[in-house]
Amino acid sequence: MSTILIVEDEKSIVDLISFNLKREGYDILAAYDGGKGLELALSGRADLVLLDVMLPVMDGFEVLRRIRQSSSVPVIMVTAREEEQDKILGLETGADDYITKPFSIKEMAARIKANIRRTAGTQKPQGGDTYGPFRLDKGLQSITKNGRALELTQREYDILCYFLERPAQVVSREELMEKVWGYDYYGDLRAVDVAMRRLREKLEDDPAEPRYLMTKRGAGYYLQV
Repeated sequence: MSTILIVEDEKSIVDLISFNLKREGYDILAAYDGGKGLELALSGRADLVLLDVMLPVMDGFEVLRRIRQSSSVPVIMVTAREEEQDKILGLETGADDYITKPFSIKEMAARIKANIRRTAGTQKPQGGDTYGPFRLDKGLQSITKNGRALELTQREYDILCYFLERPAQVVSREELMEKVWGYDYYGDLRAVDVAMRRLREKLEDDPAEPRYLMTKRGAGYYLQV
């Protein structure tokens, strides 16, 4: 049974989400401000975090930044604002997904299920494979570059795994969206570009002059190892 942490300052919304997710079989943790939400997110008790943007004590973006300093727990950002910059900022900061208020419980449940299923699906038998300077160990869910562990979010890990297993193969944004995000992802292709930019910053010595994660104009991306 998975545990969902809801970080939201409106109790009526927390109660509504909790009621419906419990019916889906989830355990629930709740926090009503950013400080408590960060504490619970880093406790290791949650399998996924629903994180509101507008919070007292510490806003959702700052909570997310601090989570990503030490944890790859899946995070779905929840915002009442439709502004594109909020969605992009959340993705760039390390969110796995986002949903905009008002939302349907059915949509939220689908997103939660997809993200938890994706995370669980990465648990594979232990064993490592080497691809140029990279070594992938699916048992430990780790990727190293020249012996140094890369600090990746779960989404970034999934993306890099996909490329490592297809060296030099050009992968379109649409294929990445389908295979990594999942067919039931509700977002758009800009999420792919944001994730690739963040991943390149972690892989490359100079992201402006990439050596490994390359772009083929008009076709997609490929990994050069």
